[in-house]
Amino acid sequence: MDKDTKLEHYTDSIHYELEQTSRLMKMLGKQLFEKLEIGITMDEYAALDTISINAGICQRDLAKLIIKDRANTGRILEVLESKGFITRFIDTKNNRLVKKMGITEKGYKELNFINKKIKHYFENVTNKIPKETWTKVQSVLKAFRIELEQMIDTNI
Repeated sequence: MDKDTKLEHYTDSIHYELEQTSRLMKMLGKQLFEKLEIGITMDEYAALDTISINAGICQRDLAKLIIKDRANTGRILEVLESKGFITRFIDTKNNRLVKKMGITEKGYKELNFINKKIKHYFENVTNKIPKETWTKVQSVLKAFRIELEQMIDTNI
């Protein structure tokens, strides 16, 4: 390599920063849910929250939204159903029988309880940066995620 050519490192890229930030957020969520003795995992929480805003969603569509394979999504749903947080029912989609789900009253109460419990901790992460900056970061990340979704074959 030419001595004047600057070597570009992955660790200096936005991709690295996103990956590391994601990993740290997962660790924070796991530790927080354990510390606060929340009775479900972060993945179960994400599924419950997603179901709460997508009434009648089928397992395959949920799997795509939470970026989990169908088998893992099925296990998550079994836990949520066994705790009475969701209900599953048979419906038709494109003339085929499909299992769909909805959140129960107990599920809404649990989701609200968890949201209140974790809000303070997640706000501590973000309150050191102006809200306008977070809004812009969130918007840019959403656009980036949408672009990635179009490029990646998730096979879910």
